[in-house]
Amino acid sequence: MPRPALLPLPLVAAALLALAAASPASSDAAASDFIRKSCRDTQYPSVCVQSLASYGGSPPPRSPRELARAALSVSADRARAASAYVGRLCGGARKGGARTKGAARDCLENLADSVGHLRDAAQELGGAGMGGRAGSAAFKWHLSNVQTWCSAALTDENTCLDGLGARGVDADTRAAIRGRVVEVAQVTSNALALVNKVGPAGY
Repeated sequence: MPRPALLPLPLVAAALLALAAASPASSDAAASDFIRKSCRDTQYPSVCVQSLASYGGSPPPRSPRELARAALSVSADRARAASAYVGRLCGGARKGGARTKGAARDCLENLADSVGHLRDAAQELGGAGMGGRAGSAAFKWHLSNVQTWCSAALTDENTCLDGLGARGVDADTRAAIRGRVVEVAQVTSNALALVNKVGPAGY
């Protein structure tokens, strides 16, 4: 009986390399498609896709729970960056006097609270308590905590924005802070929408 012909080693190596190269690309495409589809149900879909596309987590999120946790992490990072920006602006803001500094200081406190809430929410969503049976009382309780903290973070960000409308805040400072905080509020709103999709049907 004739022996089957063997492929030359260079061809085998080339085939294996091609498979290895195609697999990550296919995986990345599937992850990107999952993010795009999930972001359709958020209030700011394009912001959602852009912010999650830059998420540095590895491996990329593949379930509603992983995606929601990534969105919370992104939101916390954006809130932290906005807080640092407002802090620098507050330290150098002299035109508006004490009232401008007071509004910026209040906004800083709101953003610090927001970062804390978002961190707590991300930690809770990734904790062991969420690893139980989806739909169980314990699962629902932990998910409710995540929703509460994320909602509180969004409230903090909106409170900061409302405070900037106070008289005495100069237009340049108000516009600079508002631009950063609006961006944070948008990604937080999207994160909450993705958290709300985590459940028995979309775990």
